[in-house]
Amino acid sequence: MARKKSKNAAEAPLRPAEPAPHWSALREGDRVSVRLAPGIETGGLVSAVTPDRTVVWVDLDGGRGRTLLHCSDGVEILPA
Repeated sequence: MARKKSKNAAEAPLRPAEPAPHWSALREGDRVSVRLAPGIETGGLVSAVTPDRTVVWVDLDGGRGRTLLHCSDGVEILPA
């Protein structure tokens, strides 16, 4: 059965969609450290950044592939 959608429900993002200030300095080819969660950290190279700096593509070290990171994902991208 279909659910009724409330017309007054706010559709705000769960986290603010504004990048951390240091994301504005990220450039293609920069070596970075990516903290996915407490205790889970990996390195990589920035392969692309959107003009508004809200999305960063990182080629992860160790052949783990390329990943897209959005500023609202709750990850930290720090210059290495």
